[in-house]
Amino acid sequence: MMGAAAAGVAERVLCLPVVGWFLGCSSGGSPSQTALDDIPPDYLNLYMQAAASCPGLSWTTLAAIGKEESDHGRSRLPGVVSGVNEAGAGGPMQFLATTFADVVAHHQLPAGGANPPSLYNPQDAVYAAAAYLCDNHVATDLTGAIFAYNHSDAYVAQVVTQATQYSSTSGFGADTAPSDAGYAAVLYAQGQIGIPYLWGGDGPAEGGFDCSGLTRAAYLAAGIDLPRTAQTQYEAGPVVPPGEPLQIGDLVYYGTATNIHHVAIYIGNGQMITAPGRGKVVKIAPYRWQGDDYFGATRPGT
Repeated sequence: MMGAAAAGVAERVLCLPVVGWFLGCSSGGSPSQTALDDIPPDYLNLYMQAAASCPGLSWTTLAAIGKEESDHGRSRLPGVVSGVNEAGAGGPMQFLATTFADVVAHHQLPAGGANPPSLYNPQDAVYAAAAYLCDNHVATDLTGAIFAYNHSDAYVAQVVTQATQYSSTSGFGADTAPSDAGYAAVLYAQGQIGIPYLWGGDGPAEGGFDCSGLTRAAYLAAGIDLPRTAQTQYEAGPVVPPGEPLQIGDLVYYGTATNIHHVAIYIGNGQMITAPGRGKVVKIAPYRWQGDDYFGATRPGT
């Protein structure tokens, strides 16, 4: 089945009742063309069916983790098909044996996998990953659940960005696809996670970034030279019309029209990469929160 044609796979996805698991298709919308081209049909079905076992879990999050961990089972690195990697993890979703055993002890995996369940079996591994994310409250804390899966802020950014690439905008109302420049800017910003905040800082050579230094450096890496401050970056535009979905790579601003005091780069799924202030480091955070003074967004290079 792994060699089946990907065309039309979204229409063939089954969402059948399974004893002990949530009934219905998961959130995440229909697959984008990127997803159809990249994900083997059997894995795409697994991600969609397994995500439905956890209310609030998008199949795109599961698929993005599968991509990062093993290229949907296609990687030939040690620990994917057999054995373990240098961290002691194995299988297509790269579980530690102790973690997988704990998940299986608390969640009855559906029939059709290995007997007993195996972290090397794709169905067992994907359903176990869904259960693990659910146990870590993925519906209410997406980045926290992904961080629990792999303790790396850069990993979280990669998964969130990849998940957005797998989402179709048709009939979903999610983030629209990024421009090449926007995607390149996000990839640069991902590499700066963990670098200290420094007021007026333009990068690691100076010891850190401030907010607009980070966004300017990210777009310089994409071949676009932005003004230096948050205010002038907003004024340079082009402004994203209010109500239009954000794209990966959009710059998001806080303050007022004449006093923009913060800017960050949007990475999809409601998250941004930001240099948040003194004593902190470049990190991922939700771009909206209770009591924020979000003002708007721009889309450089369009």
